[in-house]
Amino acid sequence: MPSKRLSVVVTRRLPDAVETRLKELFDVRLRDSDAPMTQAELIDAVKEADVLVPTVTDKIDAGLIGQAGERLRLIANFGAGVDHIDVDTARSRGILVSNTPGVVTEDTADMVMALMLSVTRRLQEGLSVMQTGDWEGWAPTAFLGGRLGGRRLGILGMGRIGQAVARRAKAFGMQIHYHNRRRLRPEIEEALEATYWESLDQMVARMDILSVNCPHTPSTFHLLNARRLKLLKPSAVIVNTSRGEVIDENALTRMLKAGELAGAGLDVYEHGHRGNPELRNMPNVVMLPHMGSATQEGRLEMGEKVIINVKTFADGHRPPDQVVPAML
Repeated sequence: MPSKRLSVVVTRRLPDAVETRLKELFDVRLRDSDAPMTQAELIDAVKEADVLVPTVTDKIDAGLIGQAGERLRLIANFGAGVDHIDVDTARSRGILVSNTPGVVTEDTADMVMALMLSVTRRLQEGLSVMQTGDWEGWAPTAFLGGRLGGRRLGILGMGRIGQAVARRAKAFGMQIHYHNRRRLRPEIEEALEATYWESLDQMVARMDILSVNCPHTPSTFHLLNARRLKLLKPSAVIVNTSRGEVIDENALTRMLKAGELAGAGLDVYEHGHRGNPELRNMPNVVMLPHMGSATQEGRLEMGEKVIINVKTFADGHRPPDQVVPAML
């Protein structure tokens, strides 16, 4: 007699191919709407599911986990970041947490370079003039930006994505510098031609462009606070494709308004999708709607990892991408 299939609840719409495969393997409840679940819907989901498949837009905190039913045994996150999930509380309840690491590395690194180019080459201003029909033709001094080659790039967080950014920036002729919790092995530093800074303050003060590529944890919240942002050169540019909470967004906004920074390229914001409204009107700021991992290939690979994690768990084994607190 066949064993009962796992009950899986998915909180957001996923690519069709991923949803089709989930339906083939599990007793799955998919989301008709692409809007995030309400708190009430999330509570219902954790009460009835064996496996919950959330995304970054779902807050899986201690209060929600406390209302989970006895059936819930795995939270298989669709995404690499798990700062929206209380992993410690889940673990204390005997609930495993898995994620999808490594899938978005190349896509996010591409977006870092796109934002660097967009800000330094003033693409936002050029697009605006073309869209309003105000362009009056080429001029020798119009829209003068700066080249990336020769600039000092400081990478905050030298994990998979940080290293992928370094490889791309090296090809552009940039000088690579980084700050990380742990120094890279000498052979990796040599391959990337990267200079390690033990002091984040000292690195920040000397960079032309600063790329934020570290996760949001209690220790990285407002890591770039007002004091540290003040260390940046007025000609510096900051790019963030990681987590908005790493930067004090109000302090960043004040500095950009005052001309104390040359520009910013932002794909994430401190308060979810509600970026500071004043940033929207600044010609030297490029704002994107969390598009860093938004490729068809990336989303499909994320879905495949979720399926592998859930299927491995269903077969009685530890999910290959299980998250443990020591990894955070």
